Amino acid sequence: MGKHARFDAEDGAPVATGANAAAAPGFKRRYYAFISYSHKDSDFADWLHRQLECFHVPKTIAGRLTATGTVPQRLNPVFRDRHELAAGDDLGTEIQAALASSQFLIVLCSPAAAKSHWTNAEVETFKRSRPDGCVFAAIVAGEPFASEIPGREAEECFPPALRHRFDSLGRPTGRRAEPLAADFRETGDGRRLALLKLIAGMIGVGLDELVRREATRRHRQLAWLAAASLGGMAVTSTLAIVAVQARDSAREQRREAEGLISFMLGDLKDKLEPIGRLDALDGVGGRVLAYYHKQDTAELSDSSLMQRSSALSLMANVANSRGDLDGASRLYREAMAGTSEAIRRKPDDPQRIFNHAQNVFYLADIAMRRGDEKAAEAALHQYETLSNREVALDPSDMRWRMESQNAEANLGVMLYNQRRYAEASVKLEQAVRAIDAFAIADPGNIDNQKSLVESLAWVADSHSAEGRLDQAITDRERDVDVAKRLLAKTRDSEFGSKLIVAERILAKLYADRAQFDRAIALDRDAEDQSERLLAVEPGNTKWTERAAQAHLEMALYFLAKGATERAAGEAAAGCDLSNSLSRKDATISDWRALRRDCLRMQGTIALAAGNEAKALVLAGQAVNAAKAVDGTDPVEDRYVVAKAYRLLGDVQRSAGNADAARAAWAAGLAMIPKALTERPPEMSIHESLLKRLGQTAAAAQLSARLAAIGYREPEFRSE
Repeated sequence: MGKHARFDAEDGAPVATGANAAAAPGFKRRYYAFISYSHKDSDFADWLHRQLECFHVPKTIAGRLTATGTVPQRLNPVFRDRHELAAGDDLGTEIQAALASSQFLIVLCSPAAAKSHWTNAEVETFKRSRPDGCVFAAIVAGEPFASEIPGREAEECFPPALRHRFDSLGRPTGRRAEPLAADFRETGDGRRLALLKLIAGMIGVGLDELVRREATRRHRQLAWLAAASLGGMAVTSTLAIVAVQARDSAREQRREAEGLISFMLGDLKDKLEPIGRLDALDGVGGRVLAYYHKQDTAELSDSSLMQRSSALSLMANVANSRGDLDGASRLYREAMAGTSEAIRRKPDDPQRIFNHAQNVFYLADIAMRRGDEKAAEAALHQYETLSNREVALDPSDMRWRMESQNAEANLGVMLYNQRRYAEASVKLEQAVRAIDAFAIADPGNIDNQKSLVESLAWVADSHSAEGRLDQAITDRERDVDVAKRLLAKTRDSEFGSKLIVAERILAKLYADRAQFDRAIALDRDAEDQSERLLAVEPGNTKWTERAAQAHLEMALYFLAKGATERAAGEAAAGCDLSNSLSRKDATISDWRALRRDCLRMQGTIALAAGNEAKALVLAGQAVNAAKAVDGTDPVEDRYVVAKAYRLLGDVQRSAGNADAARAAWAAGLAMIPKALTERPPEMSIHESLLKRLGQTAAAAQLSARLAAIGYREPEFRSE
């Protein structure tokens, strides 16, 4: 091994050079040392951080003036980004500030660190400000300067910036550096001696002296401990009896407390969830966490750990329902940390894997609502892996097999989101058959019934996207019937929420067939159901969102029938609800889409009422709002922009601005993607723009396909 440590052979004192001799002018220390490391070495970084901050410098050395300054009593604080760094917009700025205010830089050296861009950047930043010193290498693995030995380059443990000198202006010279090093490997100094060597280098004393003083201090401590032990033995026998009694009492109190917690997270939660009162559910989760907050998580029993995670998941569900997606994500991830630890303790327990999978699924759902399809897809694949693992561990348990079918359905949804509708329908039809069988076999299992409602909804949407409207109507009619039956049986608000969606989408399918009276009746039922739910819990943003959608869709149906005033009233109600959501969080994709739909609907109503000036303003705003929405389906977003341009062109035509109208329609047509599968509503938008622009031959082809499907877009026609 080449020379990499500059400790004197006789007394271990470091050679003081440059910035080792004194701190740089104007230097203001905030941290005693900065630990730079690859996160693959985070376990060792944890250990070193604790050892340094807990180390007591011997009293005979503390206060002495050495080459590195006055020796402190304690070597703290020590900076580690995971422990010290606050969440901020500019991570780099905070790290640079910490580096600039640290007296020493300790680099954990390993092959991972040698390849780490960030570790090298931290070393380089530190050495640019103080080129000559204060950098210590803690060798964890690998070999220093192995990159200079042919065939052993992969063993290199020093980052590039550590291997090279910097000049007085902080510029790399290309000359080889010999950093001060302590070898923590078992084949080197070993952890204890290397730690003392590192500390001796930082405080500027000889290693032998520090070892002697440390040994003396330990001997003194042992002597005091021995004396205290002898004295303590005199009272131990008496205290032992008291301690046993106290221990038994504490155990009994804990059993009673955890029994109450088990009831709160079990029977009580099950009774509160169907009602839908978020404050009550939040209160349950908060009380449980308040109990566990007083205890060390690492010391919790398996059952306590799982109960804590269940409480976190419950509070995450509440935050999710209130529209606090950031808070929900944080709570789900905290719950996942607990379920992950539970799996680590007992990796073959399918119940623990199931609990972990639920948190993964809800994070996928939040990613989808945020428009982050890549993160959602990754989470759904993880959910599928976990579900299949449950079945592999216990194939006879119907719960795990049902969960596996739910995962299959989710993959069908993913195919749907990728516009692979025929494949999605096959996958979802298989899932519906399997889930239906489970629901029939165990009709009392509410989770199975919820899965059936959900899978029927998705297979209906997939059939509709394929243009199989009759089958989609059949699917949705069954979806509505099942949700109604289960709501009547259980009074569970979740079935009420699902019923709103089922009735809304069935109404749209009837409207697509120009059966507007049936559509209005169903949509009215959806509005009534949403009002009943919101009367119980006005803070549930999912219910608010669904109520807003129902009102806006009702406005469309009235408008298609020529009932402009009634359409205006429905649109106003929907837009009021939409605005309340936007005020809560304007970044959520679904709520931005609601605002976009609101503007387009109000613009269409203004055009129908003959108020062209107002319609022109609203249509322009609708175009801008549509462009600003970044939803889960970028292709769908383009069609929605095209639809807004169609309205803008219609308003311009009505105002007599033929050129402006053609320009708007052309802009809308330019938004239509080429050579992609079009759903019937998208095909209709495409067809209508071609007609408006006089491209009759191309429009006729689409008209024929729409006629064969039996689709007719419900829209106000100004021509």
